[in-house]
Amino acid sequence: MMNPNGLQVYSEIGRLKKVLLHRPGEEIENLTPELMNRLLFDDIPYLKVAREEHDAFAKVFQDNGVEVNYLEDLIAESLFDNSRKEAFIDEFVKEAGLKNQLRIEQVKDYYRSFETNRAMIDKMMAGIRREELKPSGLRTLSDLVDMNYPFIVDPLPNLYFTRDPFSTVGSGIALNKMRTPTRCRETIFSKYIFRYHKDYKNLDIPFWYDRDMANAIEGGDVLVLSDKVIAIGISQRTDADAIEIFARNVFSDGQPFQTILAFDIPKTRAFMHLDTVFTMVDHSVFTIHPEIEGPLTVYSLTRSDKKGDYKIEREYQTLETILSKYLEVDSVKLIRCGGKKGIDAGREQWNDGSNTLALAPGEVIVYSRNHVTNQLLESEGIKIHEIPSSELSRGRGGPRCMSMPLNRDLIIKK
Repeated sequence: MMNPNGLQVYSEIGRLKKVLLHRPGEEIENLTPELMNRLLFDDIPYLKVAREEHDAFAKVFQDNGVEVNYLEDLIAESLFDNSRKEAFIDEFVKEAGLKNQLRIEQVKDYYRSFETNRAMIDKMMAGIRREELKPSGLRTLSDLVDMNYPFIVDPLPNLYFTRDPFSTVGSGIALNKMRTPTRCRETIFSKYIFRYHKDYKNLDIPFWYDRDMANAIEGGDVLVLSDKVIAIGISQRTDADAIEIFARNVFSDGQPFQTILAFDIPKTRAFMHLDTVFTMVDHSVFTIHPEIEGPLTVYSLTRSDKKGDYKIEREYQTLETILSKYLEVDSVKLIRCGGKKGIDAGREQWNDGSNTLALAPGEVIVYSRNHVTNQLLESEGIKIHEIPSSELSRGRGGPRCMSMPLNRDLIIKK
């Protein structure tokens, strides 16, 4: 199971060794009020400050001995020969929603015109404004109908939430099928990195899920609670059918996981992913949104002796009872976002007060703006690293959402 040089995530809290980030780019500058709903934003971050905040986020990792990898660098390095690059361009453009074949070829040529892979990737992420490319050849009806839309290729402003397009679980990944068309192209980057990048292409990494599958699953719903238990949200963004496919694949491999807990959470923006309502901060200690404190419907998928098979049971219990049972501890401690239901909880939940990222057991990264929750964490003995968050938080995602651990130390049971 030990794989210190490859992918290794068997907990939410093992000391973090390697993480994947994306520094916000020009895609943020291509958000407009009219397009916020389409592009899944509630506000428009100020890019200059968002980058400063993100750099402070990265510095916390670096100051604590964590290797920081950037999505934009890894994908550029993955396109190491011309045939690979051409296949990538073809796949990216195919999913960009272009209808006119002349326009498709023009966009491909535009991407090929960049002198470096990194410059091309930055433009793919940023999107192509309509004024950047003149009409190519005979204009079609679809071209004329789309004239008032500002983009030829939409930007990808959600990319700085690297948690969602794939999930590192054990020594493999789930290459996710995103719920919305706006985010589907994000997973193409992950596909090429984990199949072709020099650091991963020879590791024979198992894929627990694939982006071409029919049902949606997103990384914010996947929490690796221990080397035996995975929690997944049945949410606004993740389907129950996808969880079953994931379970069959994980249970078919030689991984140690024994149980997948499928939490049926409200299908609303406030409960978008499971990690927006609870995250693990220490052994048996969690931050939670007070709204999920009551009895929950949870389905346990427990591995059977037959390879890939499992049994399903429906349980209706409090979060404490469920977590204590499957983590095999006497009790768990729940630290409530904002302290209790009410104004503080509502405000800090909106700004992802319960979306923490563990650097190590009992040591987490948090947004500075969630001061009520942060004080509660400190009062419970949790070491916190506060990062500035006035602009990053406008995307409705916290430190866990903005990071994808690639390697964590194993938890040594006492």
